[in-house]
Amino acid sequence: MTSKSPLAFDLFWSFRSPYSYLLLPRVVDLVATHNVACNVRIVYPIAVRQADFFQKVDPLWMFYLMRDTYREAEFLRMPYRWPKPDPVYMDPATRLYPPEQPHIHRLSHLGIAATEAGRGLAFIREVSHTIWSGTVDDWHEGDHLADAAARAGLDLAALDAAVAANPDHYRARIEANQDAQRAAGHYGVPLMALDGEPFFGQDRFDQLVWRLRQKGLQAR
Repeated sequence: MTSKSPLAFDLFWSFRSPYSYLLLPRVVDLVATHNVACNVRIVYPIAVRQADFFQKVDPLWMFYLMRDTYREAEFLRMPYRWPKPDPVYMDPATRLYPPEQPHIHRLSHLGIAATEAGRGLAFIREVSHTIWSGTVDDWHEGDHLADAAARAGLDLAALDAAVAANPDHYRARIEANQDAQRAAGHYGVPLMALDGEPFFGQDRFDQLVWRLRQKGLQAR
């Protein structure tokens, strides 16, 4: 008798999204304790996909984002601070995001490499904690990323080498994820998708679990 395949959902996720960081401990715990798999699908942030997005948005959008993310982190009892440096560089003169980015492409492609190595969820959890928790400054320097990769069971140098050997592959994987993200029903992150149903935002995690239970979610 063949055993039933485990439940699975897609997680469309960005290294520049504070809400993506704030969601992760709940996803990690869900996967560790229940018969469900999480397919990590890294995408570029909206600032990279649409360079003038934040130039056009109402100023209250950013004001509320900052207030809400700090409040949500306090509510979740998670350490949180806007990263130093920001994973996405903005030109202070134009308030636009240039195509040449010092951090986000490397981070995103490393996330794809980690996913292909079967350690995507662990990798984004450890790296996002390093970037967003406020426990270190200059997260991009020294051994911070290498240590995070090691905690996820990976070797950062090996991941970097894989990306350098075939950068077009990793760009194509990101683009495919972004196409799948829109096909799932939204353009933002974090976006969880289950059997064609989108759950946008970290505040929709409980609804995702509710739907998974309807589909047979069981504790391990």
